[in-house]
Amino acid sequence: MLQIAFFLLSSSICVFAWIMIHDPRTLWGGISLLGMLLCSAVTMFFLLSEYANWLAEHELLMNILVALLLLAAACVLMFPVILIVTLFVEGIKVIRHEGLRPSNLLTMLFSVLLYLYLAVWPVAGGLEKGRLGTKLYLFISLFAAYMLSLMATYLLSAALNLLHWKKRRGADYVVVLGAGVVGTRVTPLLAARIERGIELLHSNPGAVLIMSGGQGPGEDIAEGEAMARYAEEKGVGREKIIIESRSRSTEENLLFSSRLMEKDRPRVVVVTTSYHVFRALLLAKQQGLKCVGFGAKTKWYFTLNALIREFAGYLRLTWKRHIFVAAAIILIVTIAT
Repeated sequence: MLQIAFFLLSSSICVFAWIMIHDPRTLWGGISLLGMLLCSAVTMFFLLSEYANWLAEHELLMNILVALLLLAAACVLMFPVILIVTLFVEGIKVIRHEGLRPSNLLTMLFSVLLYLYLAVWPVAGGLEKGRLGTKLYLFISLFAAYMLSLMATYLLSAALNLLHWKKRRGADYVVVLGAGVVGTRVTPLLAARIERGIELLHSNPGAVLIMSGGQGPGEDIAEGEAMARYAEEKGVGREKIIIESRSRSTEENLLFSSRLMEKDRPRVVVVTTSYHVFRALLLAKQQGLKCVGFGAKTKWYFTLNALIREFAGYLRLTWKRHIFVAAAIILIVTIAT
């Protein structure tokens, strides 16, 4: 069994490496990472079983391993509690700093729903219910488990797409995505994106900045124009800047920016806020635009809320497959009951 476990672990590492090298802009990156971690745990279990007698003769080492296993188990058991409390506290911070708006309630709402699902919902399973109630309970339980697994995979894949060994990519274009301006001034969030783009421009001296963003309500000029002015104030020459001023969404940011690229098969770097990078890369992949994404940092409490919003955006982007999964769960529950 140990040999089989090592084979599975080696295979999972190869699959993970191939996905990350070939094209990490997919949920398979997160899935393969989870698979690799699972194979690692299984391999460790069989490895300890194989050398159990030898470990029994070394009491100190055995105690260390037991302590590590207990610590790992405690972390697994406490993680849901820590997650619920963290999300609730950060949700309060979002409301305090950003105001009471529906989009700012996502962190707190998710915390409450997660608590209800993990602590209250299992109790509902033990209540007397009719045949329809049993089916409804099973469907909600399975679909909620699917959505939580999907969210975990999405977040892992998003994190993997933020990891880069180097900034020097031999890029031809650095596309900075707009995020709204106040009058003619860029917001702090947009300024962070522009400064990240300038940083990457310095690491890729042959590249050109594409400032992408149209004019929205309450904006005196197009976002792209305001972004270009800000970059010039930071010392970037106008000849190193291309302005894209028609887009009104991330899809249009990428589409209209790609039309301004004169080189065939260009090397493209997309810059946006860290929580937005993965969804932007998925949209770029749908358009056939080959690129990598770099993220600009923002406040932690805002990032958590925005990540949930980004996941909701991903669900809208791929709604057909989730409808299919829901239908499959209904079929399974109907047959099982």
